[in-house]
Amino acid sequence: MALYSATVMDHFKNPRNVGVIEDADGVGEVGNAKCGDIMKIYLKIEDDIITDVKFETFGCGSAIASSSMATEMIKGKPLEDAMNLTNRAVAEALDGLPKHKLHCSVLAEEAIKVALKDYYDRHGIEYDPTVFPDCESCESCHL
Repeated sequence: MALYSATVMDHFKNPRNVGVIEDADGVGEVGNAKCGDIMKIYLKIEDDIITDVKFETFGCGSAIASSSMATEMIKGKPLEDAMNLTNRAVAEALDGLPKHKLHCSVLAEEAIKVALKDYYDRHGIEYDPTVFPDCESCESCHL
């Protein structure tokens, strides 16, 4: 069995939604320079729908593929769908990731949630802080 699925390889070699949204409504950055994976997600939102999403990822092929797949999974979707996206769903959509690379799908989920939190903060929208990752005190994601 191959280490990486054809879907992972496709999203690594042909990543979707790469880039920056200069006037993004929400931006989320997570990762750890020590392990080498850093993800930044940019969201454009209109009427509670993610109309555009871009990412910049510094990291391994699994990190790039996870970022690409996650952006595909939330583009055009309501904010609630993006909030409910799990790392497990990202990994399943990629037809699996090796166990030692599952943290890449976790980073994708967290980057999206941090971008949504940024959007809520910028627009004064109330939210439950417990549903967002605590990146300030997370050892694996502390920037």
